[in-house]
Amino acid sequence: EPDNVIRQFLAQKTAELGIWVVGGSLPVATRSDGSTVTDRVRACCYVYDDRGREVARYDKIHLFDATVEDAQGQYRESDTFEPGEDVVVVDTPAGRLGMAICYDLRFPELFRQLREQDAEWVSLPSAFTWHTGDAHWHALIRARAIENQVWLVAAAQGGQNSERRRTYGHSAIVDPWGRILSEIDEGPGVVVGELDRETLKDIRTRMPVWEHRRL
Repeated sequence: EPDNVIRQFLAQKTAELGIWVVGGSLPVATRSDGSTVTDRVRACCYVYDDRGREVARYDKIHLFDATVEDAQGQYRESDTFEPGEDVVVVDTPAGRLGMAICYDLRFPELFRQLREQDAEWVSLPSAFTWHTGDAHWHALIRARAIENQVWLVAAAQGGQNSERRRTYGHSAIVDPWGRILSEIDEGPGVVVGELDRETLKDIRTRMPVWEHRRL
């Protein structure tokens, strides 16, 4: 609910500090239309503006049901999570923000739709397993940034989460040319990068892939 301790904390801190925050994902028992999810929850990200207001919500569309060669072995998010269905882009002081969560990264069609809605940067809070992250994390975050000529701001949980589960980490900011501007491997920390809209305009002008699409 809106008065939940985590959502209240995010609202209070953004107003107190005068910053925008993408918070989540959080398990939420209601859909964006207000209806109740009876048997599962949704994995949601909220965007808070610098006055502490919730200005957007994204419900994770793609659920991680997979077999992984780690101690956990089997992951079935669909047992406890209901998928979302809406593509979400919101205006922020740093430009048009497209929203995605973790496993969404493997579905380029979502990122295409975000770009179709004029996204300039995409947030991607994640908890990739160590096994899948070591194999694919950097390749995928760079590919999604390059393909769509957007910044990718990928906050990633990293470390030993339980006896059987370790997450990969490597929170990073990737620019529209695919360069990793800032990164931290595991553990708490901060990565910082400048989202320069002139750089974005220059890259999109020099390499106008959006106008070259044939399919």
